[in-house]
Amino acid sequence: MNDLPLNDPGRVVRLAAKGDGVTADGRFVARSAPGDVMTPDGSLLHGPHHVAPPCRHFGICGGCQLQQVDEQELARFVTERVTNAAEGQGLAIGHLLPTHLSSPRSRRRATLHAQTGGKRPLLGYREERSHRIVALAECPVLAPELWALVEPLRRLLGLWRGKHSVDVALALTDQGVDCAVKGLELDGLAQTEGVIDFARDQGLARLSLDQGYGSESMWEPEPVTVTLSGQPVAFPSGGFLQATADGEARLAGDARDWLVGSAMVADLFAGLGTFAFALARTSAVVAVEAARDAHLACRSAAARARLPVEAVHRDLFRNPLRPEELARFDAVLLDPPRAGAREQVEQIAASPVARVVYVSCNPASWARDAARLVEAGFRLDQVRAVGQFRWSTHVELTSLFVR
Repeated sequence: MNDLPLNDPGRVVRLAAKGDGVTADGRFVARSAPGDVMTPDGSLLHGPHHVAPPCRHFGICGGCQLQQVDEQELARFVTERVTNAAEGQGLAIGHLLPTHLSSPRSRRRATLHAQTGGKRPLLGYREERSHRIVALAECPVLAPELWALVEPLRRLLGLWRGKHSVDVALALTDQGVDCAVKGLELDGLAQTEGVIDFARDQGLARLSLDQGYGSESMWEPEPVTVTLSGQPVAFPSGGFLQATADGEARLAGDARDWLVGSAMVADLFAGLGTFAFALARTSAVVAVEAARDAHLACRSAAARARLPVEAVHRDLFRNPLRPEELARFDAVLLDPPRAGAREQVEQIAASPVARVVYVSCNPASWARDAARLVEAGFRLDQVRAVGQFRWSTHVELTSLFVR
């Protein structure tokens, strides 16, 4: 721990949005923590919040930016990404709830990149600000079930001698790991048998291969599902799943708590029904989604369980719900992509809806949309920052607006 004065101009006082430390005199310092001090000779003296990164690849791999900070500063960073975005739009937060951080080795979905053609295929994440691949020897964020596949995947990729750029999407489902491979073409019996042997030996829930003509299931002993708020839902290959189970529970729990008593709820950008099934125990839900496979999975699951969820296939970017359509709802839940929901928010602002829960994976676009809701007469009542992507600068949040 350094013992330089607290007002030293080289002391790191905060973390910037991309994870670099910022000194009191405005300099950016990579891989530093608040309390560190940049000395005149350019060396970095570690402060009380600087810890040893848990992964040997930190600083090269682009997956994590914040492994050098302790739990206190990590939570502070996640929180301030949200509060600073709100402040930048002049928004007052009524009640800031405790920040939720997912634990190490809890990430249940990830996309790895691979390169064949060498003596040993490269498999891992890309380097920071580069297309080069880090050959992973460890990954403290991945769930053990996903990490266990890394070395077997390398052996499988070794069957391809030519140079191929490959993406491997992994997701932990009810039946095990769903593995979707893109960028390989089967050429001959040995590669075909190798793929099937790999899926069987690793106990995969499903193995899909995209050879340039769309995803094709090569192995799926039984239909693959994910359970959302107690409801099994068919999981499309490459489908969207919240990054961690505890993160999903926190997001869905906030939405459920805030919308208790709402008889009719519109769940917009509903996906597979992450929030629709959480709300359906106490409310009738209209779940609107543009992706056809997710829409059909949600509709089928609701029908099987006889839950009050009406699944609607509609592109809300091109065709948002209009004020007269929104008038029948007591509340709206929004969970849009990173770009936010500018057009849909405009329609909500002009509607009589009195309660909005907005779940976001981008504090900047959320704050822009939130400012429009506040302008229309809503109050930003509650906010919670959520760090599902541990040690990264990717931050999510839940928020409640009351008119």
